[in-house]
Amino acid sequence: MSKLGSNHRVNGDRLWRSLMEMAQIGPGVRGGNNRQTLTDEDAEGRRLFTKWCEAEGMSMHIDSMGNMFARLEGEDPSLDPIMIGSHLDTQPTGGKFDGVLGVLAGLEVVRSMRERGIKTKRPIEVVNWTNEEGTRFAPAMLSSGVFAGMHTQEWAYEREDADGKKFGDELKRIGYVGDEPVGARKLHAMFELHIEQGPILEIDEKDIGVVTHGQGLWWLQVTLTGKDSHTGSTPMPMRKNAGLGMARITELVHQIAMENQPEAVGAIGHCDVYPNSRNVIPGKTIFTIDFRSPHQDVLDGMKAKLEAQAPDIAAELGLEIEIEAVGHFDPVTFDEGCVSAVRAAAERLSYSHRNIISGAGHDACWINRVAPTAMIMCPCVDGLSHNEDEEIFQTWATAGADVLFHAVLEYAGIVQDASEPAE
Repeated sequence: MSKLGSNHRVNGDRLWRSLMEMAQIGPGVRGGNNRQTLTDEDAEGRRLFTKWCEAEGMSMHIDSMGNMFARLEGEDPSLDPIMIGSHLDTQPTGGKFDGVLGVLAGLEVVRSMRERGIKTKRPIEVVNWTNEEGTRFAPAMLSSGVFAGMHTQEWAYEREDADGKKFGDELKRIGYVGDEPVGARKLHAMFELHIEQGPILEIDEKDIGVVTHGQGLWWLQVTLTGKDSHTGSTPMPMRKNAGLGMARITELVHQIAMENQPEAVGAIGHCDVYPNSRNVIPGKTIFTIDFRSPHQDVLDGMKAKLEAQAPDIAAELGLEIEIEAVGHFDPVTFDEGCVSAVRAAAERLSYSHRNIISGAGHDACWINRVAPTAMIMCPCVDGLSHNEDEEIFQTWATAGADVLFHAVLEYAGIVQDASEPAE
């Protein structure tokens, strides 16, 4: 079996046109997208994806979580396929590329193969994972999590959105409850292309991020209870200020993250203050700490230090404290062989590259538990994502798809390449 030569590239113009056409479904208010999972817009995007795949001679298979697998048969159909993909759903104010690039770049790999008369030993499947964003039905990466055995389907079907609508009911409503049992489909390996969602690649002027690890996380919900009282008439020494306690713990979170540089991060992104009145000292605060690290010992160490020191802050201020773990997944180490294939592809194509750690969760993080997996990242302007102003350049998308093309075909095994002269 041969390898692709460096002259083999995808059609970047065609990929870009596909991205722009998909972006017309569920448009946002200022250039982005609102194509949340299991909405009518999501169903329309799925139908367009199906139309494109069937035009390339691919068969579409859907499992009971609505995950879509478009299959291009290989020379040996009995072999487990190479999967390529990501997700088509977006944030309520999402961009045109988060997730979508990975799915449509997978389609472009197949289009480029057929255009060049390339056939592989293993089948190739382009996958759209349902509800990666988790913005409508929590948690994120829900359906890939069920596929990988991290959640049960029954539990997933009962997830409710803000209007009380259940995941299972909405999946049925849009017509995407497939006959295939979730998790029954086997795979040899998976590759996911994604925008970085951070500024590192752009700052370093690198074309490609070779993703070696994914950060694990702990979400710790803290409840501080003091006493709400008048801001003007309560003497300072007599106050039980839950707002002050939250402020000091916020500083502690920052300190803990800084002590574990260069790769650890920590912040408080969510908070509720009660009674939230201008002239009342807060008697209660509820907030969530987000700690992340690609190293298990560091991640657990940050959690342990917070749990040890936050109660001291509360006691000093006369506050009661409760700390509850409300979210967690372990750090991910992506498969060495798949990662090496990505790196070798970037070098063969003369794209600048660097190792990078994914700061966000992705479907590949769950699939890595059941099959060898790797991720490829391309830059995004100013590192901005989950925002309608999210932007990438066509050259960045093309470079990522080129590397995906080479890495995937190496794993799938090339048995015919009509675009190369016979030896």
